[in-house]
Amino acid sequence: MRGDGGGEELLGIGAFAARARLSAKALRLYDRLGLLAPAHVDEVSGYRYYRAGQVDRARRVALLRQLDMPLARVAEVLDAADGDEAAGLLAAYWADVETRIAGQRTLAAYLRARLSGRNSEMHAAFEVETVEVPAQVVVTERRHTLADELPAWIGASLERLEEAARACGGVTGAPFVVYHAEVSTESDGPAETCVPVADEAAARDWVAAQGRVRDLAVRVEPARRLARTRISKAQVAHPQILAAFEAVEAWIARERLVHDGPCREVYFADWGAAGPGDPVCDVAFPVR
Repeated sequence: MRGDGGGEELLGIGAFAARARLSAKALRLYDRLGLLAPAHVDEVSGYRYYRAGQVDRARRVALLRQLDMPLARVAEVLDAADGDEAAGLLAAYWADVETRIAGQRTLAAYLRARLSGRNSEMHAAFEVETVEVPAQVVVTERRHTLADELPAWIGASLERLEEAARACGGVTGAPFVVYHAEVSTESDGPAETCVPVADEAAARDWVAAQGRVRDLAVRVEPARRLARTRISKAQVAHPQILAAFEAVEAWIARERLVHDGPCREVYFADWGAAGPGDPVCDVAFPVR
């Protein structure tokens, strides 16, 4: 079949599927998803026709889907302005995949250690101590969030709160994150970011001026005794950080101490300037 005016050859779905090395079922799916529309659909029969020039796009869709690329990102790659942009989008996607796989690989190793009963070996890598933290006024932001959303939210939230604290007499201590309930891929907390601030009245005025855009508050954090272990930037990643939390909990049990509040992460270093092996965070539990 020829296109209107004797243009490019049109192929029926069977012939096009054979040339593209795809099934007719896959082509119907790509059409339904908006990734590869037929060049012409017969109004009477509903039969689909494709241009021979669409073969390359069809094969690209199939190859990208073999990478488990989400449909929206497949469309971005296919519709990129030029080859360099398309290649860049693919590279960015694959970097995300490798990061996820690396995390899953670490999680699998962590779970193997737990299932084989080698917890004590993991815990031995962490040194635990107690420290006394004085009472402090903190400006806070609370949110229900899943584990994959957590790092981005923590960074953005602490940046907002630190900017507010600088306008309210300054930041007077290390920012920290409190977990009021479990945060995982299935449990959404909530978590609470906290920044110690000098001027309580100014901080309350700032929170009032923000309205209800976010769950913001000012409170007095009481003096606490913390059982903590110090970890590197690389160890902050999930699931490495789980081993740190477990090591502190095991130490608390051995020392016959009692939990006295929700667990937390205290960020005392410049995250952006720190290298993977640099200490940046204390994993801590209030105890008595």
